[in-house]
Amino acid sequence: RLGSVVAYFTSAKFLLYLGHALSTWGDRMWHFAVSVFLVELYGNSLLLTAVYGLVVAGSVLLLGALIGDWVDKNSRLKVAQTSLIVQNASVILCGIILMIIFLFKTQLLTLYHGWLLTMCYILVITIANIANLASTATAITIQRDWIVVVAGEDRSKLADMNATIRRIDQLTNILAPMAVGQIMTFGSPMIGCGFISGWNLMSMCVEYLLLWKVYQKTPTLALKSAKVEESELKQLNVTKESDMKPAEGVQLIVEKDVTGFEPQQEKEVGCAARIAEPFITFRDGWVAYYNQPVFLAGMGLAFLYMTVLGFDCITTGYAYTQGLSGSVLSLLMGASAVTGIMGTVAFTWLRRKCGLVRTGLISGVAQLACLILCVISVFMPGSPMDLTVSPFADISARLFENEPLPTIASPEPEVILATGMPNLLNGSTTPANSDPEMSPEPVPLISVSLLFAGVIAARVGLWSFDLTVTQLLQENVVESERGIINGVQNSMNYLLDLLHFIMVILAPNPEAFGLLVLISVSFVAMGHIMYFRFAQKTLGKQLFVCRTPDPKTAPDSSPPGNTSTV
Repeated sequence: RLGSVVAYFTSAKFLLYLGHALSTWGDRMWHFAVSVFLVELYGNSLLLTAVYGLVVAGSVLLLGALIGDWVDKNSRLKVAQTSLIVQNASVILCGIILMIIFLFKTQLLTLYHGWLLTMCYILVITIANIANLASTATAITIQRDWIVVVAGEDRSKLADMNATIRRIDQLTNILAPMAVGQIMTFGSPMIGCGFISGWNLMSMCVEYLLLWKVYQKTPTLALKSAKVEESELKQLNVTKESDMKPAEGVQLIVEKDVTGFEPQQEKEVGCAARIAEPFITFRDGWVAYYNQPVFLAGMGLAFLYMTVLGFDCITTGYAYTQGLSGSVLSLLMGASAVTGIMGTVAFTWLRRKCGLVRTGLISGVAQLACLILCVISVFMPGSPMDLTVSPFADISARLFENEPLPTIASPEPEVILATGMPNLLNGSTTPANSDPEMSPEPVPLISVSLLFAGVIAARVGLWSFDLTVTQLLQENVVESERGIINGVQNSMNYLLDLLHFIMVILAPNPEAFGLLVLISVSFVAMGHIMYFRFAQKTLGKQLFVCRTPDPKTAPDSSPPGNTSTV
């Protein structure tokens, strides 16, 4: 028994979990802290945080396919090690720059009329964006490729590994911001910067060693078909073309001497091809994504990002306008983490009983059923929904009166989530429409209670559905395209996430939040309709026949076009 325990703790699977836990813990600490730092540095304004969020989302949207293509074209170990080093080195450098800014901010303001400080802000956002792109590459190669190879042909093992990875994500998403928040609260932002830089330095060394150990313990990781071989073949073809007969060589030289302009022309064509290559890769990536048999399933998952019904800055800001305190919100966040973990458990159980595709259907129905509570909350007492109020009424009134817009109060650590963004819907932590000269009437909590009950309960179905689509992509995308397809999937997720922020910008008042809830539920429903269409194509008449599949092969997870039969 002791031998089996030792064997587990030294297995490639456990080492992969450990490396992912360290990586995710560092990521969550950094994403939480960098936004708080930017708010702190810019006079409690959300401007830098908003710019950072826009740059990060735009970069992944535009470069997701290119990052995935780079993952496909290079060896697994090289991709994992390079992205790990770039990511952690960028965070360490950012931490050092932020420490310098915190120490010498007053002096930097006076130099070159404050332009030097502005350049420091730009540098921090740029390097932080590079760290996020490297993190995206790490997630693609480890969570979408390495884990598939380590699991081998055992799909049940792959499902268990995916679920464990998500549980680690859920726990670190709550615990890591709490840990760094305590350090920043009882210490200072500068101490927080130093701690995160030191953590990433230590974590990088340990993760590098763990990756090497996993690579050694899994020989199949060294075997990679596809674009690596294609690039090597191209180089081989160039070499073969250069190894020609002397007579052919003389004739070729004579032809080049006669034409005169051909070498320059070839050089220009080569230069143009190199310039056009990223755009061609971008186009090819999206075309390949569209042609995937699991395209509708991936689109269904992306549509779930177009929602305000999650524990992000938008929902948190709305909760503040309804009078919920930071401590209550932190408890609700903990409850959402618990239901998220329950979703991962439900996924593994449902997959064993009903198969992978049907698990997605059941998860979608469960999520939509829970979100009905959110729809009901819009029409319950305490809901501020009033569509007669103009979304820009408050802003336009202040502009015409030449009054400054309210500054954002310094956010409490419990309120800022992994996105790090505080209250967007209201400039303070008091309920909306409150008069400082008279105590406001208490807002009925029926509406906001139903809203959060629906959001928390729906996370069981949400995470089960997320794991379903993740495994469908892992099983049904060929090895040579795993990187680029998952890169495009990330781009789609970010695109819909950007659209949900634009939706909030167009209707930022609490009175319009009920409308945003209804739109969000509509997009979630559309996403699950897309998945239903995918499942219908895959399973046909056996769609609603829940049978126990082979735990290792689960043939009903393979869409049409694959070799598996239903």
